[in-house]
Amino acid sequence: MKRKIVYIDENKCNGCGLCVPACHEGAIQIIDGKARLVAENLCDGLGDCLGECPEGAIIILEREADPYDEETVKKHLSELEGDILSHNNNCKENLPCGCPSTQLKTIVRDPKKEGAEEEHKMAPCPSLLRQWPVQLALLPPRAKFFQGASLLVAADCVPFAYGNFHRDFLEDKAVVVGCPKLDDAKMYLEKLAEIIQYNDIKKITVVYMQVPCCSGLRRIVELALYQAGKDIAVESVVISAEGEILENIILMAPNTR
Repeated sequence: MKRKIVYIDENKCNGCGLCVPACHEGAIQIIDGKARLVAENLCDGLGDCLGECPEGAIIILEREADPYDEETVKKHLSELEGDILSHNNNCKENLPCGCPSTQLKTIVRDPKKEGAEEEHKMAPCPSLLRQWPVQLALLPPRAKFFQGASLLVAADCVPFAYGNFHRDFLEDKAVVVGCPKLDDAKMYLEKLAEIIQYNDIKKITVVYMQVPCCSGLRRIVELALYQAGKDIAVESVVISAEGEILENIILMAPNTR
């Protein structure tokens, strides 16, 4: 039969996984680092996932497809729930979504390498944190330390991966921390938009990890600026799991594009 159904452009998909929880039928999963429609009869064609994709990789097509089957959906969701419970109970090493952010890696550092001894002598490094709390979900948008500040938006894995986080990024900034994969992206967007709207933010630096799902944090910052109607310079920094800066660019303000 011919009906409306989701189409995912794999060339545009970055594997962020934001579409997965948006699909209430569980029809989309991350497989080999890409979002994929796992079965035609699981997709109702309504497109709840469209607005969650930061890359515009998902559209609705009208084509020949297996009919939507509500009973199959119920069975599929039950199986997914069972997989999650099994994962939590057995503490498996790899999460079922297959996202690159869940792939295990051991990082071996050589204490005898050049510069390691000098780096060790610099410790302990004093904290440059100017506020508390730091988690975005806990912060009131009108907190006094946001007014007139430069804002650092950091993925919560970054301070663990990048050794000089305080000295290179945190100094003289107000900071908000969060995870775009595990937390509520909509709440993040609304909270950041309010912070930007209510305070005279001078500059925004967003620092995130080199995994597809983490790039959602940068997109949330861009959307928050657009929603707040502000034109503020944004510095975007990408950190590797080994603690290297892979990219450092200045983004054009979304309201001037």
